[in-house]
Amino acid sequence: MDMASVLKVSRSGYYAWLRRPSRSRWQRADAALAPHIVSIHEESRGIYGAPRVQAELRARGIVASRHRITRLMSEQGLQGVSRRRNKSLTKRSSAAIPAQDLVQRQFCASSPNELWVADATYVPTVEGVLYLAIVLDVFARRIVGWSMAARQDSDLMVRALQMALTRRQPTQVVHHSDHGSQNTSQHFLEVCQRANVQVSMGSVGDCYDNAMAESFFATLETELIHQQPRRCFQDRTQAQAKIFD
Repeated sequence: MDMASVLKVSRSGYYAWLRRPSRSRWQRADAALAPHIVSIHEESRGIYGAPRVQAELRARGIVASRHRITRLMSEQGLQGVSRRRNKSLTKRSSAAIPAQDLVQRQFCASSPNELWVADATYVPTVEGVLYLAIVLDVFARRIVGWSMAARQDSDLMVRALQMALTRRQPTQVVHHSDHGSQNTSQHFLEVCQRANVQVSMGSVGDCYDNAMAESFFATLETELIHQQPRRCFQDRTQAQAKIFD
């Protein structure tokens, strides 16, 4: 025990040090947490970043700080995907008379088939662009109608609406969208009139007026469509299958 005396440590402290595990408590906790983070990241197809990994951990009853998750993801070589710079598809017809805004950014509904929001986006492929239109039920936050095609025209929006009408059969519903020419076309408005659908439109060039539909596309684009160069759809058929999945 001459060394203990020289180093000015107690005899009991020396033996406690000998019995102490080689890794600290925090290191052992990190080692236990890391596999959960890797598993969640893999289940998300390599999409989730620290915020969503943290939310999924919380759902599994595991509490961890955002900073800690970010550090462990970095140590594992993991990172989430980020959204592309958005490109608007809205092309307003100068001759069209837009409908009144019946929503006023209040995206809430007390029952299904009370308020639907709709929008369209594009999906780049090697073959060419694929356009996707959706109709989303505000109450359930569920896509109730969709349509995909190589052209962006009124039929794209009409088919999405008709699918929603067939599946939900509402007696009266508000359909909210932007001022795109597809939504102000005579064909689209006639379909809405026959189905007793109230048309609502936000202001021009303001994404907040159709924020719920914009939010859905932001998620879709981040998680699947625009992970370039990680994914490049070879043709529209492949893109359609992946989007549907």
